[in-house]
Amino acid sequence: MTDTYLRSLGFAPVQPETRASRAAFNKTWRYRFDHEARDGAQLYIEHPLGIPSCRLSALAAPLATQDVFATLDLHDRAGLEAAIGAFYSAHGGMGAAVPNTVSQGFRPFRREL
Repeated sequence: MTDTYLRSLGFAPVQPETRASRAAFNKTWRYRFDHEARDGAQLYIEHPLGIPSCRLSALAAPLATQDVFATLDLHDRAGLEAAIGAFYSAHGGMGAAVPNTVSQGFRPFRREL
């Protein structure tokens, strides 16, 4: 899976970073799907610690195995698309778009007189 492929499915990096500070894509990454489920659950995919698989969860950083509902090979695109469909089926379908949380950066306070 590549950044371009994940973005084409509707995923976006959880913490967008500059190219200089971003860890190598093949080592670790975490993305969130751009739509929540009808019940409010959000879908995350991550590739932790450079292992040759990725996992899907409703939590941004799943710590326990029961928090991960699918673990896939990094090259299993058909499996990923099926897991995305299964997630939304289990949560009542696709809901509203998730608002973009990218900060606009520091802006000094300006008092209007």
